Amino acid sequence: MDDLNVPDVSEMADNVSQEASAGESPPLSGRQFLRQLLGDVLGTILPAIVVAFLITHFIGERTVVLGQSMEPNLFQNQQLIIDKLSYHFRTPERGEIVVVDVETSDIPYIKRVVGLPGETLEIRNNRVIINGEVLSEPYLSEVWQRDYGPVEIPEGHVFVMGDNRNVSQDSRSIGPVAIDAIIARAWARVWPVEDVGLLGQK
Repeated sequence: MDDLNVPDVSEMADNVSQEASAGESPPLSGRQFLRQLLGDVLGTILPAIVVAFLITHFIGERTVVLGQSMEPNLFQNQQLIIDKLSYHFRTPERGEIVVVDVETSDIPYIKRVVGLPGETLEIRNNRVIINGEVLSEPYLSEVWQRDYGPVEIPEGHVFVMGDNRNVSQDSRSIGPVAIDAIIARAWARVWPVEDVGLLGQK
């Protein structure tokens, strides 16, 4: 019978040990360590900061409700997340709550879109009428509205009003607002905790 060619186990162990030693990286110098750390920072933390900046300035940010003009749906000092991106791709829809830049005010208005471009709006007998039809506004509580209009809303503009019609300064006094003056759509309440939730059209 031929002899079996059995490898020397101790020799194999020595080879493995030498290969492992050959694969180990030499220790980093102080300069190399700092360079690697800087690379890690630039590769991970900096992109995160850039993304946070873009989200805050171009997509959404937090804002605070001031005043009583949107009660009972929004209250003083509630914090909202506003969406600054949507209206770059579409026009505002009726019922949406928007943040509007107003020339005569130091702070933006938070109002609800009631009338759309090209529509005729009036208020009669405490009801909003759009193109001759009474507008359903389930988001309102008991309000009192003086007769107003009729007015035709120009193209590129919307008619905005506060939900608390008794005290709201809105398009009834400043006129329809340009869609370009709308900063963002109010998307969600985030504070206080008991009020957290999305803001729908109703």
